[in-house]
Amino acid sequence: MYPIVDLVEHQTIAAVQSEAELDLALKSKVNIIFLLTGSIFNIQQLVERIKQANKHVFLHMEFIEGIAADRSGVAYVAQHIRPTGIISTRSSLIKIAKECKLMAIQRLFLIDHNAIVKGIKAIEQSLPDAVEVMPGIMPRIISEVTELTPLPIIAGGLVDNQQEIDDALEAGALAVSAGKRRLW
Repeated sequence: MYPIVDLVEHQTIAAVQSEAELDLALKSKVNIIFLLTGSIFNIQQLVERIKQANKHVFLHMEFIEGIAADRSGVAYVAQHIRPTGIISTRSSLIKIAKECKLMAIQRLFLIDHNAIVKGIKAIEQSLPDAVEVMPGIMPRIISEVTELTPLPIIAGGLVDNQQEIDDALEAGALAVSAGKRRLW
């Protein structure tokens, strides 16, 4: 069993893209927040607010201004910011996060069959705690990916309504990340 499975209490994850949205996510039922915003100047404060609300936080490394998406950046985040984990499209960052004792979610953009094949190879090498597949509105593809890997799948991207969340969960996703506030 993968530890991330134990974290998921609410199968919708708030994908937060601004501080204003963070206030709403903190008041919502979700217990996991994907933080897709922040800078070296405010990321510590944002993470502390999320932790104080008893929620788990995953930082998208490529979206934090002023902290490089590299070995030193991940080490800095692990030592000083201390989120639950990180999200990245880069297999190398996933490996580094694991070395730094952070949970790691690898984001895959599934645009065609070749992307699925390459994505599966990437996750086999990086061994993330979970895989976020995008877009998350393709139940058939979500089901296919769950057959190709034992890793927990999180569906995300372009999710617009509760039916799309239900379809992704029925297809085998552990949870669904959504940027629409009304879905939190």
